[in-house]
Amino acid sequence: MLSYISAKEAAEKWNISQRRVAILCSESRIDGAMMVGNMWIIPANAEKPIDKRTVRYEKACKIDLKPFVKWVGGKGQLIEEIEKMFPVDGEKVLTKYAEPMVGGGALFFSVLSRYNFEKLYISDINPELINAYVAIRDDVEALIQKLNDLQMTFLPMDLNGRKYFYYNIREKFNALSLSKETFVEKAAYFIFLNKTCFNGLYRVNRKGLFNVPMGSYKNPLICDTDNLRNIHTALQNVTIVCGDYTQSKAFIDKNTFVYLDPPYRPISETSAFTSYNSDAFDDNEQIRLAKFIDEINAVGAKIVLSNSDPKNINPEDNFFDDLYQAYSIHRVAATRMINSNANKRGKINELLICN
Repeated sequence: MLSYISAKEAAEKWNISQRRVAILCSESRIDGAMMVGNMWIIPANAEKPIDKRTVRYEKACKIDLKPFVKWVGGKGQLIEEIEKMFPVDGEKVLTKYAEPMVGGGALFFSVLSRYNFEKLYISDINPELINAYVAIRDDVEALIQKLNDLQMTFLPMDLNGRKYFYYNIREKFNALSLSKETFVEKAAYFIFLNKTCFNGLYRVNRKGLFNVPMGSYKNPLICDTDNLRNIHTALQNVTIVCGDYTQSKAFIDKNTFVYLDPPYRPISETSAFTSYNSDAFDDNEQIRLAKFIDEINAVGAKIVLSNSDPKNINPEDNFFDDLYQAYSIHRVAATRMINSNANKRGKINELLICN
C-alpha cells in the first residue's frame, strides 16, 4: 500500500520550505501528490523535483577576490554552507544576483570570483562603505596611490608615532565631507582606519563620528594592490547603491538570486553589535525585513537570509522560527568573532533561511 507524507515532512526531507513544496504540488511537478481537504499529501517515495532556477555555470577562469575590509558579521566562514543553497540543476538559469546588505561582501566576492551572473546589484545604508566600493570601481589607481602613501608613512613608525598618526587620520576622516572631489580621499581614510583600528570595527557615536580606537596590529596590509585592481575590474558591471534594502525590489525578479545579511539579532545583552551607524536594527526592523522577503518571494526570486540563532541562549525563543515558519530554516555552526576576549569567541549556531 502506498504511503504518504505531509508537505511539512516533504519540506524537511528535501531541505526546502513548506511553501515551496505547496508550489511544486500546485504546478503538478510532484508525481502522485494530491490535495486532501486543504492540505497536500505526497507519496513517501516521491523524488524531489529539479529546481529550474539554476545559477550560471561556473567561470572557466576564476579570479580569487577577497573583501577589501574586515567587517562585523562577515560571512567568510559560512560561504560554503550558503553556496550549497544555490540551485544548480535544471533548465532555467538565474541571471541576476542581488545583495542588498552587502557589508564587507564575503559572499559577494566569492560570487564574483566563481559565477557568471549577467547583472549584479549591491547596496548598504553605510555611505562610507558604499563610497569605498564606488572609489574602487571608478578610480582605483588614485585610491591605490593614497593608500600606499598612508601605508609607507604609518608602518615604519613606533607605537607613539602610529597612535598620533592614526588619531590624526581619524579626525580628518570625520571632518571630510563626501563629494565628487573628495570621494577617493575619503575612501582611502576609510580603508586605512579599517585596517588599523581595533578588530576592524566600524562604529559611530551619537553625532555620527567614527570613534573606534587604534588596534595593535604589528604589520597590517593597508594597501592590497593586486586585490584592489582585481575588484576594480569585477565591479564594472555592478550596480552599487547607498540606501535601504527595499530599494533593491525594482531590480529583483524571478531570475534573481538574493542574499540578505542583516544586522544580527543580539544573542545576549553584551553582543549587541547590531548597528554600524546611528540607527538600531531591532525586532521591528527584523519583522519589516521578513515582510520584504515575502514580497520578493512572491515574484519568484531565490532567497537566502542569515541571522543569529536566539536558541543559543534561550531554547524557548522561537522569534525566527515563528517569523519564517513558511520558509526552510537551517542551523549551522559558526564561530563568534566579535569579543575583546579571544577565549570567548566560541562555536554557536547561526540561521540560514531560504525559500
